[in-house]
Amino acid sequence: MNLTELKAQLRAHTDLNVIIALPDGGRVPVHYHITEVGHVAKKFIDCGGTVRTSEACVLQTYFGSPKDDGHRLTAGKLAKILDLAKSILPSGDLPVEVEYEEGVISQFPLADVTVEAGGLVLQLGLKHTDCLAKDKCGIADGDDEGEGSGCCAGAPASGGCC
Repeated sequence: MNLTELKAQLRAHTDLNVIIALPDGGRVPVHYHITEVGHVAKKFIDCGGTVRTSEACVLQTYFGSPKDDGHRLTAGKLAKILDLAKSILPSGDLPVEVEYEEGVISQFPLADVTVEAGGLVLQLGLKHTDCLAKDKCGIADGDDEGEGSGCCAGAPASGGCC
């Protein structure tokens, strides 16, 4: 889901509390805060030598204590926080990710927004790694870890990837 789509949902339901649902069915504690809104730009080279870029709007969550302090974030308040970040967010087309720490810091793409009793639910999805140069590495789509798979399997020693 991109930033424009998220803002539209927030503005349509300003009085609802924002609930963040994790991919495993769990939820971020209801007393979380959004402590950062960031524009994250990544420039990298894949294993086949192609220069690539990716960008996202990352919302960092934080809760200081396991004890519920009564804090609740409404959709209207989150919309205002996103408005404050307008000067650093170059486009409404940026995909939105949520950063959450539970033992380790993880980033989850925002997959969907739904209304349910008591709140506006931000449903998070999963991120996965992938080989972006499958054609150069000799990896067919759907090729698992069987014979001939893996990055650069079958690639000539004098060229290809890696």
